[in-house]
Amino acid sequence: MIRVYLIERKSWLFMFAVAQVLVLLIAYLDYAIPLEPLLYIVFLTTLLFIIFLTWRYKKETSFIKRLQDWENSLDMSGIGEASSPFERAIEQALTDQTNRLQQLASQQQIALEQEKDELLSWIHEVKTPLTAMHLMIGRLGDEALKASLTFEWLRIHHLLDQQLHQQRLPSIENDILIENVDLEPLLYMEIKSLQSWCMQKGIGFDVQLDAAQTLSDAKWLAFIVRQILTNAVKYSDKQAPDIIVRSFSQDERVVFEVADFGRGIDPKDVPRIFDKGFTSTTWHQDSAATGMGLYLTQKAAHSLHIRISVQSEVGNGTTVTLYFPKPNELVRLTGV
Repeated sequence: MIRVYLIERKSWLFMFAVAQVLVLLIAYLDYAIPLEPLLYIVFLTTLLFIIFLTWRYKKETSFIKRLQDWENSLDMSGIGEASSPFERAIEQALTDQTNRLQQLASQQQIALEQEKDELLSWIHEVKTPLTAMHLMIGRLGDEALKASLTFEWLRIHHLLDQQLHQQRLPSIENDILIENVDLEPLLYMEIKSLQSWCMQKGIGFDVQLDAAQTLSDAKWLAFIVRQILTNAVKYSDKQAPDIIVRSFSQDERVVFEVADFGRGIDPKDVPRIFDKGFTSTTWHQDSAATGMGLYLTQKAAHSLHIRISVQSEVGNGTTVTLYFPKPNELVRLTGV
């Protein structure tokens, strides 16, 4: 700060130095003016100037230091009171700008909440005709047409489900209820929802649940499992080997694993699969991929303190592993 202040006041310093040199030069050239008294005067004025400069440094930089330490949270109370006209002008400009930003932020927050409410309302409204459509599809006699329509219905249903959970994610902390979750009924419910798609592809599930219970939130855990199973079915070829789903205990924690034998993921894409909007560099022409499923899965898993690991090879399938927190860790992190 001292260096910055001296650079800011370099014109003062230069002017004072020029004045002192000029006085000495005049005394040196004019023999009628005694040099020694002038040297004494120059010394005293220089000492007085240094004291004055020190006092001004403390007074002028205190406001600047408060500005540097001020956390720009649209709260001007942390700056303190200005002590000079220039400081008051700066404070007034910052206050006016802060008030405008607060009003703008408030308006945008209200508009965002209204848009979110309207979208959630629209999603719930759309679910009603989708349910009716599913019942109508179930009454069709043409099995081929029935399977095709069920597949398309399932895609729409999952896209709406993704959008619904995406809107709920910002407030997920208020929506979590940690309890003992039985993995078997949760898993079979999600498998059942994919039944028509699996039948169309000729894909089954090999389920081995050695650890059947864990502490988590049932609703959000179901969403995470749904996204993983959907990807496993989506990227498995027809008549591919069964998708292996298993759970087991490891170091006092439950591990849940889904392994498919589909097209796999390119190694260079694995670090990016949880990025928002990322689809694939190998299968970039896949218009069915939205790049949102695994992004939302990772966000929800993070809130539940679940670690996700992905291992994959192109052409050899993908294994997604969920590492649940230890019960003691979960109690410590969530306070339940």
